[in-house]
Parts: sequence; C-alpha cells; structure tokens
Amino acid sequence: MNAPSASAQRQNQHDDANNAELLEAQADVRHLKTTIEALRDEMESLNYQKEDAVQEAVSVSNDELIQLRSAVAALREELENMKFQSEEDVQNAVSVANDEIIQLKNTAGALRQSLEDLRFEKDEEIQNAVANANDEIKQLKDTSGALREELENLRFEMDEAVQNEVTLASDEITQLKSTVEALRDQLDKVSIDYEEKIQTMERDARDEIAQLHKTINKLRTKLEAGDKPAKKPRAKKKGK
Repeated sequence: MNAPSASAQRQNQHDDANNAELLEAQADVRHLKTTIEALRDEMESLNYQKEDAVQEAVSVSNDELIQLRSAVAALREELENMKFQSEEDVQNAVSVANDEIIQLKNTAGALRQSLEDLRFEKDEEIQNAVANANDEIKQLKDTSGALREELENLRFEMDEAVQNEVTLASDEITQLKSTVEALRDQLDKVSIDYEEKIQTMERDARDEIAQLHKTINKLRTKLEAGDKPAKKPRAKKKGK
C-alpha cells in the first residue's frame, strides 16, 4: 500500500518540475517579444530624430536666404537713395549758378563713377554672398543626403538586428519545443515503467497472499484434525 503512494508522489513531483520548466520557457518567450518591441520603438525614435535634424537644417538654410534677400533689398534702396540725392544736388547747383555747371557735371560724373564703383562692389558682394549661400545650400544638401544615407543604413542595421533576434527566438522556441517533447517522451516512459512495476508488485503481492492463504488453510486443517505428530515429518520434508 505504501509503494504505490510513494510512486504517485514521485510522479506528481516530476509533473510539477515539467510544469515549472514550461512556465520558464513561456517567460523566456515573452521576454524575447518585449525585447523585439523595445528595439522597434528605439528604431522609430531614431528615425524621428533624424527627420527633425534634417528639417532643422533646412529651416536654418531658409532663414539665411531670407536674410540675404533682405540685405540685397536694403542695398538697392540705399543705391536709389544715393542716386536721388545726387540728382537733387545737381539740380540745386544748376539753379544757383551756371558757372558751377561744369563743376557740378564733373562732380556728378565723379559721383556717378563712385556710384558705379559702389554698385560694382555691391554687386560683387551680392554675388559672393549668393555664391556662399549656394555653397552652403549645396553643403546642406550633401549633409542631408549623408544623413538620409546614414538613416537608411541605420534602418537596415535595425531590421537586420530585429531579424536576427527573431531568428534566435525561433531557434530557442524550437529547442524548447524539442526539450518539451523529449521530456514528455521521458515522462511517458517513466509512467509506463512505474505502471509495470506497480503491476508486478501487485501480482507478487497477490501470489504471496495466495500462498499465505494456502499455508493458513493447511495449518487450520491440521489444527482441526489434531494431527500434531504428523506435523514434524511434513516439516522435515519441506526442509529437504
């Protein structure tokens, strides 16, 4: 009676161990899924940061272009003001005296030459500023292209990392499934062995009980018959 109870208890302990291993495997799978989700969130955050950097660079370029256009407009207005002032000076000089016309013309010519020189200088400065702006825009475009390429490389690396993690998770799940199958087969084998042992023990117990019953019946028969002297020869025969 104690042997079947002990084997049943050992089998329950084995089942508990298998259930614990299954729970641990499920926890590992959930941890892998959480890791994959975290990697995906990190990749999306990096993409957002790269896009913000590109937009900020474009915004800075647009601000510099607006400033350059404002500077060009201011220079043009200044040239117009200077031209207007020169013409006003000429008209005042003509009205004051005809003798000063030549001087005024010379002065006007000198002013015109200075204005042309100033205009040339301003045009050259404007061209240089525009060239610098174009160079900076080109650099920004190159930087934007480099950032875009880096972003694509990062996205590719992230995708490859995620695929590797998924592959590792799949391999581990496959291994866990194989382990579970092996444990299940081992458990079935142990259960069969225990059942066979229990059946053997029960059969031996039945045989032993049957032999005891036979012995008891023989003893009871002998006691009832009162054949005590015949008991010793039989005991000797059994001993032989």
